Amino acid sequence: MRYTEYLLPTLKETPSDAEVVSHQLMLRAGMIRKLAAGIYNYLPLGLRSIRKVEKIIREEMDRAGAIELLMPMVVPAELWEESGRWDHYGKELLRFSDRKDSPFCLGPTHEEVITDLVRNTVRSYRQLPLNLYQIQGKFRDEIRPRFGLMRGREFIMKDAYSFDLDEAGADVAYEKMYQAYRRIFERCGLKFRAVEADTGNIGGSSSHEFMVLAASGEDAIVSCGQCEYAANIEKAEVALAENRTPEPAADMVKVSTPGCKSINDVSSFLDISPECVVKTLIVQTDAGETLAVLLQGSHELNDIKLCRFLGCNEVTLATDEVVSKVAGVLPGYVGPVGLPLRIIADHAVRGMSDFAVGANESDMHCVGVNLGRDFDVECFADLRSAEAGDICPRCGGVLEIWRGIEVGHVFKLGTKYSSALKATVLDDNGQDRVLFMGCYGIGVGRTVAAAIEQNHDENGIIFPLPIAPFHVLVTVVNPREEEVLAAAEKIYTELQDLGVEVLLDDRDERPGSKFKDADLIGIPLRLTVGARGLKENAVELQERAAGDRRMIPLAEVSALVRDMVVTACGF
Repeated sequence: MRYTEYLLPTLKETPSDAEVVSHQLMLRAGMIRKLAAGIYNYLPLGLRSIRKVEKIIREEMDRAGAIELLMPMVVPAELWEESGRWDHYGKELLRFSDRKDSPFCLGPTHEEVITDLVRNTVRSYRQLPLNLYQIQGKFRDEIRPRFGLMRGREFIMKDAYSFDLDEAGADVAYEKMYQAYRRIFERCGLKFRAVEADTGNIGGSSSHEFMVLAASGEDAIVSCGQCEYAANIEKAEVALAENRTPEPAADMVKVSTPGCKSINDVSSFLDISPECVVKTLIVQTDAGETLAVLLQGSHELNDIKLCRFLGCNEVTLATDEVVSKVAGVLPGYVGPVGLPLRIIADHAVRGMSDFAVGANESDMHCVGVNLGRDFDVECFADLRSAEAGDICPRCGGVLEIWRGIEVGHVFKLGTKYSSALKATVLDDNGQDRVLFMGCYGIGVGRTVAAAIEQNHDENGIIFPLPIAPFHVLVTVVNPREEEVLAAAEKIYTELQDLGVEVLLDDRDERPGSKFKDADLIGIPLRLTVGARGLKENAVELQERAAGDRRMIPLAEVSALVRDMVVTACGF
């Protein structure tokens, strides 16, 4: 492709509404343009990268035995009503009516559609196992779309759905997809972690998120430096320390702590560490229960873990009004001694003694407080968020905290949707069996954006070779010089004949301007053809990632570049 014949509208300035690096660089590099909030045109350069990711996905999905199809984006409400999600999904589901006033939605995900298709098509266990996938546009009416393709309203997604006769078969399908996802992101040239995750709105028994590691990532993830354990912060387990409740060494004493509501204020005033304070949180569940949760002062409550332990869908901190009613004092001075509520505690509290707590009186705390002697706890559980330095629950190693961008998610759905939609097959005894399902999604555009978040510098994008829009950029220093242009054209043609994707920068622009654009769009390999190099029968090869520059003989350059591309991309 010739630059002079291509649509590649680069920008010198960063648009003011672009907050994150990938959004800024995709706009500046001419990859996308905004049409409406969270809705983008994919320009040729951006679309090429997206198609590269799609190609890798298709190859690995096919290799894993999945079959591609395409489902409608417009979905009738009756299917969502049948699954029970029509009234519960939320405002992200864009609903509308057709000319006959029949209700529809734009599909944000396709569990209902694929289950309806299978229940009306698959009749016998002999047709199983089955795994169907599509690559298609989705729409979720995000309340605050932002960050370009990272959190848009309309986006391209690969979603796959497996169907099996029993749970054992579903486990096999899940493992196949898990391994396929690892290969996909490895082939994309990304640094990532597969982390244990909460199942969220999709439901199901277990799931893994695939996180591209990037300092700008929205999500915190925990991983072990010694084994493969990794989990998102909501799911990460904290290893149960082998500790017993120490014997009390002090008497409980009430002390004045004027204006000290926070853990830091209390620990500073009492000249103790936050680890010697127990904080008491009054929470309410969506089932209407009010209870107290105890944590070591330096730890943070993990709402997801608490919900899972209590068997509820949501917990919230009680309002000041509720806290005053049940504890007789405002938050900041609440403590477990004499508190007329059910009390549960994080495991870390079990190993504490002679600690400080709120006294249930304004401007007062108690010190020298001990479990069992001064108050009782109903039960202990893993209720806090994991932190760097915690012990790995799998191998005893040390946990680290990373930032990550979710690009893929795999779920074991079980029979949640197949039961609701009555998707069954006849087994070998002629009995109806409800199908076991799994679902597996990848954000295609989000993967490209995440790659840019992970791979860039102050000058622009640094594309991994497998998903770069072009493998090589051939830059003609001065296209007005016939010898220079002819040499560049020859390299351009040779590389294309060898299957290498080439962008020929044949613009009549200053070299400095061309080099800035080259750095901005991030094509991995750059060949610079100029009169000075040609005098030595050589051209300059620069690798965008390493920044290395070397002169390559003209007779060797095409074969060398092809070998580099083959090594990185495997074609």
